[in-house]
Amino acid sequence: MTSVADTRVRKYHLALIGVAVLLLLMSLVRVLSGQNDITSSGTFSAALLLSVPIGLAGLGGLWAERAGVVNIGLEGMMVLGTWFAGWAGYQWGWQAALAAGLIAGALGGLIHAVATVTFGVDHIISGVAINLLGPGITRFLSEVLYKEGTGAAEAGAGITTSPPLKSEAPAISLPALSSGPDWLGSLERTHWFLVSDLAGILRGLTHDVNVLVILAVLMLPLTFFVLWRTAFGLRLRSAGENPWAAESLGVNVYLIKYAAVVISGAFAGLGGVFLVFVSTKYVEGQTGGKGFIGLAAMIFGNWRPGGLAGGAALFGYADGLQLRSSAAVTSFLLFGAVLLLIYIGLRIRVLLSPVQAEVAVTRSARDYTMLAAAAGGAVVLFWLWMTVDRLPDNFVYMTPHVLTLLVLLVASQRLRMPKADGVRYRRGEQH
Repeated sequence: MTSVADTRVRKYHLALIGVAVLLLLMSLVRVLSGQNDITSSGTFSAALLLSVPIGLAGLGGLWAERAGVVNIGLEGMMVLGTWFAGWAGYQWGWQAALAAGLIAGALGGLIHAVATVTFGVDHIISGVAINLLGPGITRFLSEVLYKEGTGAAEAGAGITTSPPLKSEAPAISLPALSSGPDWLGSLERTHWFLVSDLAGILRGLTHDVNVLVILAVLMLPLTFFVLWRTAFGLRLRSAGENPWAAESLGVNVYLIKYAAVVISGAFAGLGGVFLVFVSTKYVEGQTGGKGFIGLAAMIFGNWRPGGLAGGAALFGYADGLQLRSSAAVTSFLLFGAVLLLIYIGLRIRVLLSPVQAEVAVTRSARDYTMLAAAAGGAVVLFWLWMTVDRLPDNFVYMTPHVLTLLVLLVASQRLRMPKADGVRYRRGEQH
């Protein structure tokens, strides 16, 4: 009988094998397509910057939904974080921006908690209201505080922007990979198969990394440790699975839900702070739907930090690649064709196995239909890659959002949300 520890080790090994196969495929696609931006350090540096706010918003959704509160108001909380970070940052520097953005996002989470936990408002309605409230409040504050004649206006603020930050957050590089000559850059420029790809990825992820990026990355293992290795995390997750059972064991479910949703808002606000750090000021509309994409990344990750990190990285990479080179986006067609061919090979292997043969009568029609659809998709994608030199700009800009929909469509087959997620809780009134 397989133990839990053996299962975890097996999953860890499968994850490493998956990463290795993905690197090989990316290198192969780069060589075949001639698009060096696929694995360039510039692309991965941009992908890291673009994935951080998505990952932080996703962490916010993870904390709330693990406690049983659906939080689609992440976008509005991010907006609050951006405005208050810009307002405090131009006056007192990046440390004040960090604190103000965290507090503003947490206040947005508190509003959501009051509405859903205390008053029992539908979670979706409350989230939509916060998404409308965030931009409305920030626009009102901009018109009041950044109008002509104020010190902020003289410092370069407008109705849609704040003055630049008084000081910027420091950026650091990993000493072991950045000291002395730029040997990673030299390896990247050789364009050797796999070697230059690994060099480009390492260089993009370790050179001139903003301190908030490091903080955001550390939040992933910290979240896993708190939620899955501490008594507080066990109580929080029990509130999201069966709050009445948790209540019977003495857990203060109301307090747990409040704490989770406020922390959720703080994470979303932190994502907004990062956007301000990147642009060095607040700009109206700079969240660009990243709160919603963060929610999609959380769902893709099956409400777990590791999967969330993978989803955020995927969306950030797609966004970064289209910013670096719109022509390189066509390589996704070849990449998709290769992935479908791998899927076909794996499905044929399963169909030919002795265990599958026993249930072939009941499943053969569906399996063969899926194989035929995958084969047709692979042929179409390969044909498009061979015939299309450049995708229309409008489609290129839509790539991250199209990818979001496709990923959710594929991931929906294996998702398991917390059982009491979105359920109205009242003490002593078990459903």
